[in-house]
Order: sequence, then structure tokens, then C-alpha cells
Amino acid sequence: METKPQIQLKIEQVSYAETLTVRAKQKLPEYPILQDISFEVYEGDRLAITGPTGAGKSYLLRLLNRLYEPTRGKIYLENQEYQQIRAIELRQIVTLVGQEPKLLGMSVREALAYPLMLRSFTKPQIQQRLSYWLEQLHIPDDWLARTETQLSGGQRQLVNLARGLVIQPKILLLDEPTSNLDIKTAERIIKILNQLYKKHQTTVLMVNHQLNLAENFCTRLLYLQQGRLVKNQTASLVNWSSLQESLKQAEAEDDFDF
Repeated sequence: METKPQIQLKIEQVSYAETLTVRAKQKLPEYPILQDISFEVYEGDRLAITGPTGAGKSYLLRLLNRLYEPTRGKIYLENQEYQQIRAIELRQIVTLVGQEPKLLGMSVREALAYPLMLRSFTKPQIQQRLSYWLEQLHIPDDWLARTETQLSGGQRQLVNLARGLVIQPKILLLDEPTSNLDIKTAERIIKILNQLYKKHQTTVLMVNHQLNLAENFCTRLLYLQQGRLVKNQTASLVNWSSLQESLKQAEAEDDFDF
């Protein structure tokens, strides 16, 4: 008898709304950024989260990483409520790789090694972990001494992804990780992400507008529009061409960017 995968994350009726002052200042819509979102993430899931600009996708990832707290509703990590877990401990398990790569004045080598140093890795362990992921991502050695200003946008994005991968968290949250990459590199990244659970027991949630990449990546699709979860579907059941048309139409109607 096949064992059902364990639920790693449970999101129950989660809403998020900025204050009226922030909404007015940032020209946000009157409706909440996220409204009554509910879904479960199973061990080994590869979730693609898509939807038009302004749907609240990035905000959802930030809630899952506790950069923000829900206005209403609850989030659970393996049956433990988020509020009962210290944020710093939670982020070692649920790691977010955001859209804006920042090395904070460090070299590439320093930026990749730093999160491992915080976890008390020895120098040989750090070197072994870095060597593995540099090889997987095809990051050349001559990047290691460079700083943020010496890297192109695509190079920074690749280093930013490497910084999340070297930690090898249980759950990896990715916000548009392929947006600045050429198609060949993007496809290689998708291949790596597809193998993460098998090799490192890492569950992945990825926000991505590029449906051709999402289709080749996900086991399940979440589609958000105007802060609501309107589709939660197994990848094999998704009509990808119809979804592309829906996305184009929604993008034409929505002007907000979260």
C-alpha cells in the first residue's frame, strides 16, 4: 500500500492586507493583497505559483518565510503553527530566494559561505558544499572574487539562487528565479529543481510567469488572481494553452504590481 506524502505546509484561510496609509501611499488596491488562501504543500511537491502581475504571488512567499505575518488565518509547518517557531529557526527550514539579489558588499565566495558559517559548518564542509553547487550551476571559479557590482543581472540571479541551494533547506521558496537568465541556463535550472527532492529531500515552491518553464517543472499549479487562489491543480490536468490565454487577458486588465 502506497504511503501518502507528509504534509509539510498547511495554509488555512490566510489573508494579508496593508494598512490604509500604506495602500494609499503605494497606490495599492482597496481589496486585500491576499484573500482567504488555503492549500497544502506535501513533501516532495514542486509547486509553480503563477498569475498576473499584482496577484499577490510574492507576498505569499514572504508570508511563508515570515517576512510578513497574516492579517487573518494560520500557517503550519508540519503541524506546528508558525507563530510558535522562532523566525530565524523557521528560515533555516523554509528558505526564500527573492527577486532582488543582494550580496551586501561581500564577494561571491563570502556570500555563498556565510549562511553555512552561521550553521557552524567547518571550512572543509563549506568548501565541499560550495564546490558541489558551483559545479551544478556552472558557476565559474573566476566569479568567486567578484562583488555585486562586477556581476551582470543574470549572474547575480544565478549566485542568488546558489546561496539558497547551498543551505539545502527542507522547503525552498523561489521568486522568479529564471527571469534574467537566458533560456539555456533557465532550462538547466529547471532540470536541477526537478531533481532536488530525489537528491536532497527539498520541496520547492516557485513563482514564475514563464509558463513553458513552469509546465516542465511543477507537480502542481497554483494560480492567483487579485489576491485569490482560483486554481489549485495537478500539473497533468492543467490546460497550459488555455492558462496562457487567461494570463494574457488578466495582465491586460490588472495594473497593480506587488
